[in-house]
Amino acid sequence: MELLIVMMAGLGLMMFFTVRKQKKAQQAQNDLQESLTEGDRVMTTSGLHATVTDTSDDTTIELEIADGFVTTWLRQAVREKIEPFDDDEFDEDDEDVDAVDETEDLAEEKRDEPEVAPSLEHKSK
Repeated sequence: MELLIVMMAGLGLMMFFTVRKQKKAQQAQNDLQESLTEGDRVMTTSGLHATVTDTSDDTTIELEIADGFVTTWLRQAVREKIEPFDDDEFDEDDEDVDAVDETEDLAEEKRDEPEVAPSLEHKSK
């Protein structure tokens, strides 16, 4: 009987902490959705990066996913805010270009050689 009481108490504690964690996560998500403003960079639950353009509706939000291309999403689809887009991030150095050229040269050499699949060996039982 004592073992049953201990097991039930343990199960109750686990359920309590699980529900508490879920409530905290839900509250954090609600706070994020309420804090969105125009110009914020966000990522949706599907992994799409976009810029917030309109937050006037309570249930939907407009996101610019490319220059001049605005789409409407449910607010719940916004997963998190991300760092603003930085154009300097994609500037290539001369060293990076050389590494890409070497990789392309190796790829061309590989294409010249025929590719042969390994033979299949069947084991008898």
